[in-house]
Amino acid sequence: MGASTLEILASYTERAQQATHAGGQAFARLLKHAESGDSGQQRRAALFVAATFNGRVHPFDLFELRAVDVEISDAMLTCLDALRWGRSDLYRLVPNGEQRVRAVIRQWGLGAVRD
Repeated sequence: MGASTLEILASYTERAQQATHAGGQAFARLLKHAESGDSGQQRRAALFVAATFNGRVHPFDLFELRAVDVEISDAMLTCLDALRWGRSDLYRLVPNGEQRVRAVIRQWGLGAVRD
């Protein structure tokens, strides 16, 4: 017999919470890397961070996932999973997230800093 609607909703709620928690941690790592990383891949991290803030203004080419270290691409995929569940904007999950993301956009010259 299949799971009840309440059981399905409960499992989705748990998955969303787990994804949001993991996404917040991954986003914090990517944001820190974009701010001051030293791997030579900071710009790609900055592009991804900007896209999660406003994808219409700052689009991200998914093929960039192939051009970064595994740890960075894993963090990006974790962030995408959190976005999929839609519990919170990622920048809201880190201290001073909005200000830090806006600073990264300016630092890397990624264009307008709009909402």
